[in-house]
Amino acid sequence: MRLSRNELKTLMKNKMMAAGLKEEHAEVTAEILTWSHERGYASHGAVRVEYYSERIFKGGITTEPNFTWKETGPCSGILDGDNGIGYVVAQEGMKKAIEMAKKNGVAVVGMANMSHSGSIGYYSEMAAKEDLVAITFCQSDPMAVPYGGTEPYYGTNPISFAAPTADERTVVFDMATTVQAWGKILDKRSKGASIPADWAVDEKGAPVTDPHLVNALVPIAGAKGYGLMMMVDIFSGVLLGVPFGKHVSSMYHDLSQGRCLGQMHIVIDPERFVGLEKFKQSMSQVCDELGEMPAAEGYGKVYYPGERAVMRRD
Repeated sequence: MRLSRNELKTLMKNKMMAAGLKEEHAEVTAEILTWSHERGYASHGAVRVEYYSERIFKGGITTEPNFTWKETGPCSGILDGDNGIGYVVAQEGMKKAIEMAKKNGVAVVGMANMSHSGSIGYYSEMAAKEDLVAITFCQSDPMAVPYGGTEPYYGTNPISFAAPTADERTVVFDMATTVQAWGKILDKRSKGASIPADWAVDEKGAPVTDPHLVNALVPIAGAKGYGLMMMVDIFSGVLLGVPFGKHVSSMYHDLSQGRCLGQMHIVIDPERFVGLEKFKQSMSQVCDELGEMPAAEGYGKVYYPGERAVMRRD
C-alpha cells in the first residue's frame, strides 16, 4: 500500500494527538517526520511514531510545555523546552536563531530540556532557506563505545550543516558521529534484515550482523569520530548545563520520564562576511563543479550533500 505525502502526515499526526499531544505540536512533528521519510531517512520517519506516541501517553513528553526564552547576549540565548516534544523545541530555537542572526550577524542558540528532535538537517535547512548558513549539534543517550573503550559513553551525537545557493539547490548535510544511527538498527530490526559488520558490536565488543544482538554502536573513523562525539556533547550538553555523556537519559527505558536533552544551533549571515550574493554564487559553483567531476568506477555522479535526498523526495 502506497500513501500520499498528506495521507502519511495525517496518519502520524492523528496517532500522536490520540496519545495526548496537542494539535499544533502534532502538526509540526508530523511535518518534520514526513520531511525525513520522503527523503529516504526511514530511520527518522514513520518508524518513530509508535515510540513518540507511547512516551507521550505515559507522560514522558510534556503536552502543554511552558517554553522559556532567555537572551544571554546580543548573539546568544537559551530556550528551555520544559520537556516538550523535541521537534517543536528545535524548530522554535531555530526561529530565534534566524531572527538573531539577521539582526546581529551571528546567533548561538541552545535548547535545553527537550525530547528527541529527529533529523536535525531539517533545522539547519530552515536557516539556509532564509539565506543563512547554519550548523546544529544534538546529543543523544550513550550507545556508542569510545575509541579504545568497551562500554557506551556517548550517543550517536549528530551534526548537520546547511547553506543556500544562487538557485533552487540547498546544501544540507546531516550525519551521526557513529558509523550508523541507532534508528538504522531499529529499521533493520523491523524489517528482519541483517546489518554490516562494521556498524556495531555485541556485549563483548565483537562485531555483529544481527541487529538484535547490538549492544553498542561504533564511532566513524575510530578516534576521529570519537573526538566529534565529544565535541557535540560539549556544545549541546556541557555548555547548556544538561546531563552529558553517560548521564544522558535513555531513549527507550523509562518512557514516563522526561529526557532533558540539549541541542545547539549556530547561524551565520553570509552578508557580514563575503556578502550574500557572492556566497550564494560560489556555493552554486561548488555544486556545479562537483557534479561535473568524473565519477569513480561504480559511481554514477558526485553529488553535493542533500542532493540525493531531494531526488528521492521528487
